[in-house]
Amino acid sequence: MFSKVLIANRGEIAVRVIRTLRAMGIDSVAVYSDADAGARHVREADEAVRIGPPPAAESYLNIDAIVTAALAVGAQAVHPGYGFLAENAAFARACAAAGLVFVGPPASAIEAMGDKIAAKARVAKAGVPVVPGAGSAGLTEEELTDKVLRWNDPWFPVLVKPSAGGGGKGMRVVRSAADLPAALAGARREATASFGDGTLLVERYLERPRHIEIQVLADAHGTVVHLGERECSLQRRHQKIIEESPSPLIDPARREVMGRAAIEAARSVGYAGAGTVEFIVPGTAPGGVGPDTEAEFEFFFMEMNTRLQVEHPVTELVYGLDLVEWQLRVAAGQRLPFTTEVVPATGGHAVEARVYAEDPARGFLPTGGTVLALREPSGPYTRVDSGLAPGAAVTSAYDPMLAKVIAWAPDRASALRRLDAALADTVILGVPTNVAYLRALLADPDVQAGRLDTGLAERIATDAVPAPDEVLAAAALARLLTQDRGQRDSGQAAVDPWEIPDGWRIGGPAWTKFRFGATGAVAEVRVRGLAAAAAEVAVGDGGPVPASAELQPGPGGGGADLLLRYGGRTVRYVYAADGETSWLGRAGRAWALTAERPAPLRAGGAGVADATVRSPMPGTVLAVHVTEGGQVTSGQPLLIVEAMKMEHVVTAPSDGVVTELTARVGQQVRLDEALAVIGSAGE
Repeated sequence: MFSKVLIANRGEIAVRVIRTLRAMGIDSVAVYSDADAGARHVREADEAVRIGPPPAAESYLNIDAIVTAALAVGAQAVHPGYGFLAENAAFARACAAAGLVFVGPPASAIEAMGDKIAAKARVAKAGVPVVPGAGSAGLTEEELTDKVLRWNDPWFPVLVKPSAGGGGKGMRVVRSAADLPAALAGARREATASFGDGTLLVERYLERPRHIEIQVLADAHGTVVHLGERECSLQRRHQKIIEESPSPLIDPARREVMGRAAIEAARSVGYAGAGTVEFIVPGTAPGGVGPDTEAEFEFFFMEMNTRLQVEHPVTELVYGLDLVEWQLRVAAGQRLPFTTEVVPATGGHAVEARVYAEDPARGFLPTGGTVLALREPSGPYTRVDSGLAPGAAVTSAYDPMLAKVIAWAPDRASALRRLDAALADTVILGVPTNVAYLRALLADPDVQAGRLDTGLAERIATDAVPAPDEVLAAAALARLLTQDRGQRDSGQAAVDPWEIPDGWRIGGPAWTKFRFGATGAVAEVRVRGLAAAAAEVAVGDGGPVPASAELQPGPGGGGADLLLRYGGRTVRYVYAADGETSWLGRAGRAWALTAERPAPLRAGGAGVADATVRSPMPGTVLAVHVTEGGQVTSGQPLLIVEAMKMEHVVTAPSDGVVTELTARVGQQVRLDEALAVIGSAGE
């Protein structure tokens, strides 16, 4: 067994691999870009090596730098994690050439399964069912269109996807022959930009299919086993967000048939290590298995992932195995001590939810920021794989997945309940996430009943929900409490009634007013009295409600606990502040309430609020289409922000005049950073 392993990755998977290495008594070596110098995986590893300057994402793709780092620290092996170089045959060969063991399959297997077109042909020869389709290197859009239309039964809709790469990039669903040329051209552009390879594959598209994958494990001595299936049908933008094992669709007979097909697919490329064979199952009734059934069970090979999968924890919890440990043992030449028929299993059901820095109400656009407060669940049936730490910066340089929350129970219904409870105990402040959306998805009746398909998650409502009055009241009271605390901590304790933030005036208390912007709206909150003792709070046009609040030190992880008494109800929130933004978290939800500027006075004393235009995601300003002082109309494009190869057009929220314009081409902007201000046209 190795004594030292370098991890060529970052974030939660690097932390996950470090955990197993420590349990096995193996020294771990982390690598990091300048942007990750203080990251959690760097702090938890036994050693850490800087591998390059910005741009940060390219550091983890620098084969020479990573191999040089491994040799410099005396590592015997390199674990690639997933993403970055995990399925790069050139990296596997570079490790071997340097005398390092690549903890993964042979480079030839990576190469064979990396080309989706060649992989389909190879597994079809091994008797594995494949989705009918067409595609090969060098075919033009016109030639592909001709091939599709010449099929004996020209299926529509069809799915267009890149032969190289994954993650849903470049995929298009085409429902008519007239739309096919434009879809092929667009898919080729995106495939070339994302993977450097514009080769396309066109397949029959299955309506409302299920995505079922089989975990395989193989050693270098000819033994290949499968570890059951994972249901991965809950996806958005062709990327998984909730996975479970076993699938509510698959019975033992179907599991045996799919497992046997997965083993044959792995054998066809001489596979070794942990890998996943992905299948698609039609959304219609699946049928049975065997010659006596009226309708045969249909499933089709999609691709093989020649690496550890993000969702591997659900298999680990059901089978009682550490897949990273077995990756290492196989890489060290050890034999598997079991066969598929006698794989050890704990049984039960496991469900995983991926926590992303994204905003479901904005079409799942990536977000970002600095983690101000972090509360992660714990318990005997809950597992968290996370790369987060208080103070961590989440930027658009990397994939927006932050953590995974996994729950196990003896049965599926109990596992879903435990996962929901764990998500309710998850608080991340400073970075907008999808945690509340995940809870809503788990509560959906179709999800509860196991009626899943790959489009279900995107059919769940994702509209922004305004902050409740209670949350707005909590934000206002917290601002008053921190203002008073700031005075006392700085030695400027209030010495007379005029300095106490309670609205005291001769003749009676006055209202202290706050204007908070959240979810595209602005709400006014008025507070009268002492926030810590007895106050009245009025939200919007509502009447005064008795309220008070108390800030208490948190249990660690940044932020503070805010104990709110509001209208006869006592509730505990996690609270953190970032400049003019107050963050509050509770029950898996998080609210960011930004203090807005006072409305300017117009002639006659009327107050009219300006409209502040903010960035919908962290990224780079690509274009600015307006100038300061220019007239704009509602919906007019103002500028373009880009992140992770995704462009977003920012439009004017109303008619008016650009009174302020801070955005500049090439500028790096944060989520919700002010870019412009639109004033009244009559200003």
